[in-house]
Amino acid sequence: MPNPRATPPIVLVFSATDPGGGAGLQADILTLASMGCHPLSVVTAITVQDTLGVEDVYPMEAEWVADQARCVLEDMPVAAFKVGLVGSVENIAAIAEVVADYPDIPLILDPVLASGRGDELASDDMLAALLEMLIPQATLITPNSLEARRIAQFDIEDELRLDQCAQGIIDLGCEFVLITGTHENTLQVVNTLYDERGKVRSDTWQRLPNSYHGSGCTLATAIAASLAHGLDLPEAVKEAQEFTWQTLNAGFRPGMGQFIPDRFFWAREEGDDNTD
Repeated sequence: MPNPRATPPIVLVFSATDPGGGAGLQADILTLASMGCHPLSVVTAITVQDTLGVEDVYPMEAEWVADQARCVLEDMPVAAFKVGLVGSVENIAAIAEVVADYPDIPLILDPVLASGRGDELASDDMLAALLEMLIPQATLITPNSLEARRIAQFDIEDELRLDQCAQGIIDLGCEFVLITGTHENTLQVVNTLYDERGKVRSDTWQRLPNSYHGSGCTLATAIAASLAHGLDLPEAVKEAQEFTWQTLNAGFRPGMGQFIPDRFFWAREEGDDNTD
């Protein structure tokens, strides 16, 4: 008989579905599979969306969110958590209660506040709940620059620099903040990792010409996968950025809206074309 294969690292993601497969739970599953992890998926909401934008969000009942997570957590060992779109204040509370029982498992939080088109995906009440219940438990939070400013300036009127935003988010209780610079008016994209002492590392990437649906999901989940494989956090962040940039560089446009990252870029020959 063949020898049994070792179990790959297991990552549990809390996220909403995306029927177009570009972002959300589908993006998480594709990313984890591509990076050699086994994905566990907890559905927080069902969305109506395509590559153009999000039309509607239907949150799951909080009890169902908690039950999905606890059922698999009692069965399988999890190496990392990733939280994406949560859907409601009640779901934030449910997730926070679940992950609090596993303080040694790293938690990567992607604060999904709006779609790429600008569709609002988190109310002020939901943001307040994130600040109070989930961000303090996070190992790493991965806002883009717009999200970082909204989080850090939630209760203040002052305009803050991005390093000040990072410090404000760290002060909420998380260990690290990675602020991505895609939305900044810079020639290249600069992503900067901070901890309580300040800047840990800064990585510069070629700015690609297209607009992408699911890049933030891919990055946060790739970091969770890298941590699950045993990398320390700064190296996990670097590895995940490299993976994400490659998925964007190989991205494709299946519909009428944004491009989608190709999470299995490495499995296809350069120049592959499925069209006749």
